Amino acid sequence: MTMNDETLTCPFDFSRALEFDPELAALMERESLTRIRLPYGESDVWLVTDFESVQQVTCDRRFSRAEIMGHDYPRLTPEPIVSRESINVMDPPHSSRVRSLVSQAFTQQRVDGMRERIVLLADSLLDDMEKEGPPADLVRHLSDPFPQHTILDLLGIPRAEWPRMHEYVHRLLVTGRGNKEAAAKAKADLTAYFLDMVEQRRRTPGDDIISVMIAARDGEDQLTDREMAVMALTLVLSGQDTATCQISDIAYLLLTRPELVDYLRKGPETLTEGIHELLRYIPFRKGVGIPRVALEDVDLNGVRIRAGEFVHVSYLTANRDPARYPKPHDIDFERPRAPHMTFGWGGHRCIAVPLAMAELEVAVGRLLERFPGLRLAVPPEEVRWDTETIRRFPIELPVTW
Repeated sequence: MTMNDETLTCPFDFSRALEFDPELAALMERESLTRIRLPYGESDVWLVTDFESVQQVTCDRRFSRAEIMGHDYPRLTPEPIVSRESINVMDPPHSSRVRSLVSQAFTQQRVDGMRERIVLLADSLLDDMEKEGPPADLVRHLSDPFPQHTILDLLGIPRAEWPRMHEYVHRLLVTGRGNKEAAAKAKADLTAYFLDMVEQRRRTPGDDIISVMIAARDGEDQLTDREMAVMALTLVLSGQDTATCQISDIAYLLLTRPELVDYLRKGPETLTEGIHELLRYIPFRKGVGIPRVALEDVDLNGVRIRAGEFVHVSYLTANRDPARYPKPHDIDFERPRAPHMTFGWGGHRCIAVPLAMAELEVAVGRLLERFPGLRLAVPPEEVRWDTETIRRFPIELPVTW
């Protein structure tokens, strides 16, 4: 992190196990907002770190995500990950309309109905790991394929297409400058694939998520083909990104801190609450996500943010705000429940939280139940971590039992 005329250059490339990024930790200590420069983008950007201010920005309509499109906005990847039609860059009331329709596919009741399929997918992968015998790579056997298989299965994508989907998503998340053209092509190819799939499902509906989105209604309103295709792309991205990393990260914590396991074994409710505390604690990505732009001058924490200036919020620092979470750098399963920001906040909170939590509960629960003697097969310091993408996760988790 370097300073230039009161602007800090922040590569946000820290990837040492699950240690908290020291750059972010230092930014949290500053009394006010900070101007930072990211690896890509046309301008500097304000960074907001404390929970209350992040909450304000994510809920204040004077800060727009839609208005960043068409700009070379500040970011960590050479190619912007989101498409113009993505729900992640919509503002109310448009985003409210799309969220209302898409969320019909992810109600708690509907996800509860999916859980049996999710358990079968997890058990099938764990069966293969058990048959192969130790030592085994938990990332290859569970955390990498399981979220992929779950979202691709629920979207109704044929199994033969799954490897291609995985490759597309990886291209979109790589941070190197030489990846720009490959990422742009991957995004275009995925969008075209899902547009074709929506057309097929209109002719022949099934019990998949795309068919549910086609059937979703709010009065006379319904989603367009383009909106559904981009939503499917978003689900594949987030399904392979967040859940994959979190299963690996949670498993790493449990394998290196066995005292955590005893608490999670107490029962389903304890498992769910424990997973939420781990999600709060885990630095699940590098730096920041998608910015917003101020539509008018806004005063925040004693700083005047001018109309047209970009603003990034950090969910990672918000999750470690000591004003909200006493001793925030500790994992404390007994701390009073206070919702975290790992799934976002406000109008851009993840729509599929019920599905994401079901995946995590099934993956962690079945792993603990079926492999009570699970342990790392190598010293913790030999575990290799991803350094190529915006994510934080171990590339391999060699385990034995």
